Amino acid sequence: MTPGYRARPRRRAVFLAVAAVLVLGAALLGGCARGDGGRGRTTVTIGTFGVFGYQQAGLYREYERLHPDVAVKESVIERNDAYYPQLLTHLAAGSGLLDIQAVEVGDIHELATAQGGLFEDLSAAKGVHRRDWLPWKWEQATTRDGRTIGLGTDIGPIAMCYRKDLFRRAGLPTAREAVGRLWAGDWRKYLTTGLAYKKRAPAGTVFTDSAAGIYNASVHGYAERYYDRRSRPIWSNSPAVRASWELAVRAARDGLTARLKQFEKPWDQAYANGRFATVACPPWMLGYIKEKSGPAGKDKWDVAPAPRPANWGGSFITVPKAARHKAAAVDLAVWLTAPAQQARLFERQASIPSTPASYAMPEVRDAHNPYFGGAPTGAIFAAAARAVPTLVYGPKEQQIGGAFTDVGIPQVEQQGKPPGAGWRAAQQEIENAVDE
Repeated sequence: MTPGYRARPRRRAVFLAVAAVLVLGAALLGGCARGDGGRGRTTVTIGTFGVFGYQQAGLYREYERLHPDVAVKESVIERNDAYYPQLLTHLAAGSGLLDIQAVEVGDIHELATAQGGLFEDLSAAKGVHRRDWLPWKWEQATTRDGRTIGLGTDIGPIAMCYRKDLFRRAGLPTAREAVGRLWAGDWRKYLTTGLAYKKRAPAGTVFTDSAAGIYNASVHGYAERYYDRRSRPIWSNSPAVRASWELAVRAARDGLTARLKQFEKPWDQAYANGRFATVACPPWMLGYIKEKSGPAGKDKWDVAPAPRPANWGGSFITVPKAARHKAAAVDLAVWLTAPAQQARLFERQASIPSTPASYAMPEVRDAHNPYFGGAPTGAIFAAAARAVPTLVYGPKEQQIGGAFTDVGIPQVEQQGKPPGAGWRAAQQEIENAVDE
């Protein structure tokens, strides 16, 4: 769902986690004070990070209409790096948990392998059918003994967003089919396109936003990245990491990037200023681009297929065994993640469903995004989703990825250090994270 789980300075992460616990604790106390939802209603509490869109899409309201004896109360913490530590704290204590807890894709493996017994097995819930989900999504939340602790919500299949006006001025094709053919099948073709753009780039513009963005888009197209299928660490010699690192470094050293850090203010401003021509673009990025580019960017941006299928982002919802209203929570979790509801969520929030049956529903099948030149975003992202490999996750997934994107690559891209120095810095950061 939410973008990047970037590594943060530990002191800030601890501060945010403590603040989050205090905020959530207050919310829980308030909920306990009210007891059930009034007039004999059961209040099912759900904890999320960022914007899942259930409230915005009216799904809670619809569920309450269908179930007059249930009230739904959502508690939101903005960032996952604050949300997840407090979830671990409450799991360890066996108390303070909400009825439903969202889990980011980078964290689900750790919970499924190390703490799967603390969650309800949702594969046994009424109305749940494994075949409804993409196989790789279902497997991500399944324990070694076959219990499934989370139902998949959205996913993050990657496309490429590009500026048609800048491509036209640089002498490149602008039709999305022709643009997709420029780099089809190989990220190296994407960089070759960048060199062609650079030769005739409009003044003040570059080909893409950041080397880290290229790294993320590439590395998430490989099944094994930081761990192998037997959960052994392979980040220091992983072919996926090496290939993606080399792409990112080459883009930086060839002057194809704006040398920006994603999700920081200068990056936001660069959208408004038309500073770069392309960006790796999971579905959740569409709303971000629209917000930051503003009305002036309408119909200048378009969407084309990415060089290779990849998935960056996505989440699950779980029901802890310590939940206060487990039965009601399971029923709500099943309903929220059913294909029909996932299709409705896409219509409102552009969150690509993890349930393939949703792709044939008109909300997805017929979706065209007017801000992006009427691009058939439902079809583009659905096709990408079907081709994504089953990604292997490990216990320190987010910290390892952040070491490359937030430490190693910036040293090369922004500080001008040799690639070897950036690589060593990333490896040292990983060792610190793994040993902490």
